[in-house]
Amino acid sequence: MTHARGRFLTLEGGEGGGKSTQVRRLAEALRGAGRDVVTTREPGGSPGAERLREVLLSGAAERFGPDAEAVLFAAARADHVDHTIRPALDAGKWVVCDRFMDSTRVYQGAVGKVDVRFLSALEHVAAPNLTPDLTFILDVPPEIGLERAAARGKGAAADRFEKEGLAFHAAVRAAFLDLARGDANRYVVIDATRPADLVWRDIRAALEARLGLTLPAENAA
Repeated sequence: MTHARGRFLTLEGGEGGGKSTQVRRLAEALRGAGRDVVTTREPGGSPGAERLREVLLSGAAERFGPDAEAVLFAAARADHVDHTIRPALDAGKWVVCDRFMDSTRVYQGAVGKVDVRFLSALEHVAAPNLTPDLTFILDVPPEIGLERAAARGKGAAADRFEKEGLAFHAAVRAAFLDLARGDANRYVVIDATRPADLVWRDIRAALEARLGLTLPAENAA
């Protein structure tokens, strides 16, 4: 039996935007609408990629520079795509992912100044012919996002990217918004400064409008 290809949805944005919360809500709503859903994340999402996650987020790779970090992210992504994302899509499942290639384009590319041709080559190797069907950018000013991230960490040390200063995170935010302006068909920018219920309301509305879905009423905010 053959299956229609599933849909691939990603959530992006700077730190503290509430992506993990909205991944859960989105998956619950899609399951309520009868879809088989896989939730995942980057870096990580497969056994090999999860091992690289610790290297990347601990900052162990930082001293090698943004080019090397981009290579490690691509290696993690290749494992993730091969073992989690593509098999799920080929089986007709929907995949909801917390970060994907847009984060590399922003953090290592626009902010880290890795050459766009190099990043494109890495994307071709790690995720050939794979682009999200719809990407939600949860937009929040860095001052708010970093405060939320610190509260979420409950005193734990900030990770490789959370520890960067406001100027870095302001550049991250600007780069994500630039991506959205460049492709209004794929990206939806959501004001994530608001309570999670209101953020979800806008995600739900955009999902229904863009993909022609009708989600169950009980998932409405």
